[in-house]
Amino acid sequence: MRGKAEFTVEPFVDANPGPHVLAAIDEVRSRGFEPEIGPFGTAITGDAAAVTEAIAAMLEATRAAGATRVALQIDFLD
Repeated sequence: MRGKAEFTVEPFVDANPGPHVLAAIDEVRSRGFEPEIGPFGTAITGDAAAVTEAIAAMLEATRAAGATRVALQIDFLD
């Protein structure tokens, strides 16, 4: 089964991703994902178990880097 996670890390500052946003991107990249980075969110797609493990680690990394909120949606795909 595949999974897709889309997340937005706050606080949001237009055109200036803070260390909390960069920590999220770095964490999912360190787990082998190439995130789709958009102006208001980021997405990763892959094996569902790997996606959920990467998201768990990403949440801790963003919290440690100063995130105040993470909006998250995960879809499990056939």
